Amino acid sequence: FGNDAKSKKSDTAALLRQVVPQDLVKFGLIPELVGRMPVITTLEALDVEALVRILAEPKNAILKQYTQLFELDGVQLVFTDDALRAVAEETLKRETGARGLRSVMEGLLTQLLFDIPSATTVEKVLITAACVTDGAQPDIVYNPDKKNRRKTVQKAKNTAKRKAVNA
Repeated sequence: FGNDAKSKKSDTAALLRQVVPQDLVKFGLIPELVGRMPVITTLEALDVEALVRILAEPKNAILKQYTQLFELDGVQLVFTDDALRAVAEETLKRETGARGLRSVMEGLLTQLLFDIPSATTVEKVLITAACVTDGAQPDIVYNPDKKNRRKTVQKAKNTAKRKAVNA
């Protein structure tokens, strides 16, 4: 009763780092399968900082993909640092790892992806932490003088196709 309480997660992680092939056989895996695993390794759980980095830094990061999708309509997509952190925290709550980042982002941006192409005067969309945690609407900046970029891009593609056919 006088013992200090310890977290089960840290004890489990420490134990898993010490697993050897014989432990897997004792657990119930057949030796033929264990023999085909040349290296046994354990992974540590991702934290908020790691998830934010995964969300924004890689070459094909989810954030960069959505930014590019919005740019096709001539709209600038901006996330505050707090919003990125909130997306990472939401993913941690769901316990889905880095793959869960996409589902959180999808839930956050799907409606905007449907609405933006028809709203030709939208210039910028700002996602805040409140949008992620409370379901608040993002801040949208309108510019009534903005020209529809999608039509311009489509015309340029059609012109390029005609030139290629005629050549």
